[in-house]
Amino acid sequence: MSRLSIFPDETTSELTDGLVPELESCDSAVIQAELSRRGIGFEQWPAHRHLPEGAEAAAILEVYSEAIDRVQRDGGYATVDAIRMTPDHPDRETLRQKFLEEHTHAEDEVRFFVEGCGLFVLHIGSEVLSMLCERGDLIRVPAGTRHWFDMGQRPRFCAVRWFNNPEGWVAQYTGSSIAQRFPRLD
Repeated sequence: MSRLSIFPDETTSELTDGLVPELESCDSAVIQAELSRRGIGFEQWPAHRHLPEGAEAAAILEVYSEAIDRVQRDGGYATVDAIRMTPDHPDRETLRQKFLEEHTHAEDEVRFFVEGCGLFVLHIGSEVLSMLCERGDLIRVPAGTRHWFDMGQRPRFCAVRWFNNPEGWVAQYTGSSIAQRFPRLD
């Protein structure tokens, strides 16, 4: 179940023990409203049941083609792909560490979770929004938004990604250690 937790960005300790969110909700209407107030897009799409487990990228893109085309057209995104991450992926730990540092992008980060889950953590103003995205969730993080992503120690997800940049995922790291003070996916 999707879950939004909103924390103040200041903590009294370097540890996350005792860190209590100011708001926590699994209600999709509340999640959408709270994220929208902060300029973050959130939708829930029906999950297609006729995709076989471990479906290839081409099959995923075909099944969701109408919705994918709408997002691509509305956002002016040049390319779309699908990524799958599994517990046995040879680069999972390297990729996890790369995503766990607070960073921004020069373009929007748009993801739709076809399978599994991932934790987007957004640092907006004086708040940290921890958004657990699961199957059927689409999140739009605007360009320039400070954030990090946790796929967990044993990742299991498949996501559709939209890009304006032909190079794909390009991050500008902030150098902040804030990501280390907040709860992770595991």
